[in-house]
Amino acid sequence: MCQTIIADLNNLGEVYGVLAGADAVVHLAAIPAANIKTSEVTFQNNVVSTYNILEAAAGLGIRKAVIASSESSYGICFAVNPLGPQYVPMDEDHPQLPEDSYGLSKVVNEQTAEMFQRRTGIQVVSLRIGNVIDPSTYERFPSFIHDPEQRDRILWSYIDTRDVASACQLAIETDGLGAVALNICADETSMAVPSRELMAARYPEVTDFRQPLEGHESLLSNAKAKKLLNWQPKHLWRDYVNE
Repeated sequence: MCQTIIADLNNLGEVYGVLAGADAVVHLAAIPAANIKTSEVTFQNNVVSTYNILEAAAGLGIRKAVIASSESSYGICFAVNPLGPQYVPMDEDHPQLPEDSYGLSKVVNEQTAEMFQRRTGIQVVSLRIGNVIDPSTYERFPSFIHDPEQRDRILWSYIDTRDVASACQLAIETDGLGAVALNICADETSMAVPSRELMAARYPEVTDFRQPLEGHESLLSNAKAKKLLNWQPKHLWRDYVNE
């Protein structure tokens, strides 16, 4: 059993109280997408709460933290006029060009992590988490897996909740990471349509393919997370769904 404490993470004093005695912190609390709250509320909540978590962690001598960033920081997901990726698979060096306060909050949080690491030496891993899928929702996949127009804003990516959990655990257990951002996604897209056909259907202007893409490979690269964390996503939608 795990103790549950309800706290306002925008209140630094409460955050100190919540984290007192902790050995590490995994911070996943946030307004989880654009258009749930107003833009300014989303930005304020996500940025201040993350700042407070890292401020309190550093002040309490906690040496490792994981925070939730997002593939939305690349600027495609909630863009008014999405331009698509500059290249695929899209890795962590791809420009982050958000047009919305949610994606911007994630960019700011990653920079906040870098600041605290410079100032205090705390290790902070920012996980750019793709579309999170609870195992109970795999039954919905047949409604979209043959339609490239659905889920194109997230490059058809997904990640099982259990694989997110393992990435968080490994990010805490691994030493020497400094401040780093890592894409967390499955090795395959969420679609029955091959990856090159998806790109041709929705982003035909993209010509920079940095992997062969001969099947259903993910269009987000998780290679860095695999290398640095020795992480491997294990749960694939095809294990749960008949195409």
